[in-house]
Amino acid sequence: MTTAAIHGSCLCGAVQYEATEVGAAAHCHCSRCRKWHGAAFASVARAPIDALRVLSGAETLGRYASSPGVERCFCKVCGSSLFTLRHDVGRAHVRLGTVDGDPGVRPSRHAFVGSKAPWFEITDSLPQHHGPLPSGEPPD
Repeated sequence: MTTAAIHGSCLCGAVQYEATEVGAAAHCHCSRCRKWHGAAFASVARAPIDALRVLSGAETLGRYASSPGVERCFCKVCGSSLFTLRHDVGRAHVRLGTVDGDPGVRPSRHAFVGSKAPWFEITDSLPQHHGPLPSGEPPD
């Protein structure tokens, strides 16, 4: 875990958050992340749920229960995907695209490349996992 807090916000600025601990980051190519982001993959960083705090805009934070124990959180005003709360494993996955400034971590691998967008080619040298990461837990 990094020790510096990160701060982030949605596109319109209604929701602002901080995470006081941030861990590993990855690019997730699963179909759920692709659909939620409208992009080839989602770049996420892990944080303990109790280290994530909404600083403002809690009333505009929408929650979508995408599967048991998993809530995808977004701004109800502008639609920005902010973070996923993985109650099933006690951590949050912060969308790196919403971080204001340098999060202090870099994605170190690709997950679910077996379901990546067929029109996207991975060209970096990061390790690729056909399914979930070796820990057995998906990054989303």
